[in-house]
Amino acid sequence: MGAYKHETIVSATELRENCYLFWCAKTLTAAVIDPGDGAAAILARIRALGLRVDFILLTHGHHDHTGAVAALREATGAAVCIHAADEPLLRNISVPADRLLSDGDLIPLGDTALRVLHTPGHTPGGLCYYAEGILFSGDTLFHTDVGYTHFPGGSASDLARSIREKLYTLNEATVVYPGHEESTTIGEEKYNNLCVRWQ
Repeated sequence: MGAYKHETIVSATELRENCYLFWCAKTLTAAVIDPGDGAAAILARIRALGLRVDFILLTHGHHDHTGAVAALREATGAAVCIHAADEPLLRNISVPADRLLSDGDLIPLGDTALRVLHTPGHTPGGLCYYAEGILFSGDTLFHTDVGYTHFPGGSASDLARSIREKLYTLNEATVVYPGHEESTTIGEEKYNNLCVRWQ
């Protein structure tokens, strides 16, 4: 895979949701991951970097991760992508999904790509996006914490299984960029996150 770059844009809302830009270093073909708020700031950064956004990738359908989707889609023409199980949540923002994603799908971005990991638990359609060395985990995995499972469709057992079987099997040096708060690594969480039992 070709070289990639990425950048974090933290929303100004109380929830402090992390939006991420991920792009091919050669072609500047990009994806926006979880634009929850602040469409103007996100678009300004996209323009400053000279990116062409082909995809808006959603880790799940909760409002704090989708609030800026409509404005970004209108401004960029990018395809909105989500898992089928969370697609009904997009009705809250009146934006249809352009592509329904499944486990193992590849999102091509110039000379690089992101691989889709279906990680249900926080929501039935929870997704993570992986490129060699990094993982965008949405609200599945946080630094020493995991996503809430009390929302409709949430499941603590599904979430733990998703983390153990899909995330903890990645290289321990993989840097995890969650939907909220600071980054961590797979190794750090595998051995120190008391919310998930690895053994």
